[in-house]
Amino acid sequence: MPAKRKSGASSSKPQTKAAVPQPSFDQPKGVANWKEAALWLRARGIEDIECITPDFAGVPRGKMMPTSKFTGNTSLALPSALYRHTISGEYPDETANFRYEPRDSDLKLMPDLSTLSAVPWETDPTAQVICDVVGADGKEAPYTPRNVLKRVLSLYTERGWKPIVAPEIEFYLVAKNEDPDYPLYPPKGRSGRSIVGGQGYSIAGINEFDELIDDIYHFSEGQGLEIDTLIHEEGPAQLEINLRHGDPIALADQVFLFKRTIREAAMKHGIYATFMAKPMQGQPGSAMHIHQSVVDAKTGKNIFSLPNGDASPEFFHFIGGMQKYVPAGLVMMAPYVNSYRRLTPDMAAPVNTAWGYDNRTTAFRVPVSDAAARRVENRLPSSDANPYLALAASLAAGWLGMVNKVEPTAPTEDTANEGLIELPRGLLEAVALLEDAPDLADVLGAEFIGLYAGVKRAEFETFMQVISPWEREFLLLNV
Repeated sequence: MPAKRKSGASSSKPQTKAAVPQPSFDQPKGVANWKEAALWLRARGIEDIECITPDFAGVPRGKMMPTSKFTGNTSLALPSALYRHTISGEYPDETANFRYEPRDSDLKLMPDLSTLSAVPWETDPTAQVICDVVGADGKEAPYTPRNVLKRVLSLYTERGWKPIVAPEIEFYLVAKNEDPDYPLYPPKGRSGRSIVGGQGYSIAGINEFDELIDDIYHFSEGQGLEIDTLIHEEGPAQLEINLRHGDPIALADQVFLFKRTIREAAMKHGIYATFMAKPMQGQPGSAMHIHQSVVDAKTGKNIFSLPNGDASPEFFHFIGGMQKYVPAGLVMMAPYVNSYRRLTPDMAAPVNTAWGYDNRTTAFRVPVSDAAARRVENRLPSSDANPYLALAASLAAGWLGMVNKVEPTAPTEDTANEGLIELPRGLLEAVALLEDAPDLADVLGAEFIGLYAGVKRAEFETFMQVISPWEREFLLLNV
């Protein structure tokens, strides 16, 4: 006979455990921890992962490895000399402020798992992750671009503030150019003809490159990158992508990845995408305009506006700081010899520190908006700038203005980019201003400024070794 059931014993009916919520891995970007990272990678069949970080130029540097190694607590290291070489690969001589680490010891890459995403243009399933950089002691390397921006943001946090930014990035599509002695020229579009200038906001100009733009959108969607709008700019085959506003680190990460994405999409179609500030003589340069506002970290309200909707003192002090400190930080927004070819009169680019309401000829423009969206657009950075450093310099200037209560000039109502030039005319002058700016050294870090200035001086010396066509044209037989 079957045994009697004991009093209080549970029913023989199988019991089901309460369902444990599982994280969704449908999102294209970002996980919370290493366990989720392993599941995210497995769900997509990812074979390899690129661990990348921006150098001073904003070039992705890092290591590629099999996914099993990445999730197996593998230590990732790069030499400290990575942040001491020029865009052309030279290593400058030491000076009082530019020093090499005596042992060239390792820096460690620390993956920021919130940036984990696919690499959609790769044929094999591949992922990428942006990494922070720390020293052997585990402390953040203070001179690396992402950490420089974080340092500036921490100063805002201490005041209970949170900056909000929205970059706009201009770039050119150009025909493949294998010989640097020859000028660049626009590629042929779907019509079979090279696009010409004067196509500002032209839908037909965008349609010339429909398939390429479709790939840009698809690649962006696959990485969780949000494009707000895309337009055709004034130059031949010059486009602009606007990003949605948000956290400065997140937006710098997006620009960092967007540049790579756009280059890869263009390469797929047999052309180049270039973010040079002035790639073609006689044509407009390419900018990276930065819209900036500051909100109260607790309430989320824009501190540039008073409760009645009027502009606040902080708004004017932010502009005053931009006017006072941006010239010294300009080399972080215009980092190459070529960058200063864009900042010239009569080329729709700023040449001084004027500001104005809805005035595109000024360096600092206040767009038309309601009180909640009141912001300042910095129109000085060029698209060749490292986004982390350009944002760091711009936000540092605004922070110094608010903290030191710097008053701005009167707003400019007329054309501001003609006549007097108040900004550095070249790279060396801009470097000297940065080195002689103690307030910026306090905010950005003296070690960073010493290394960055040393690299920029070395790049200028490399440039001086090249004889230009202008010199051969006008000096060869005339002097």
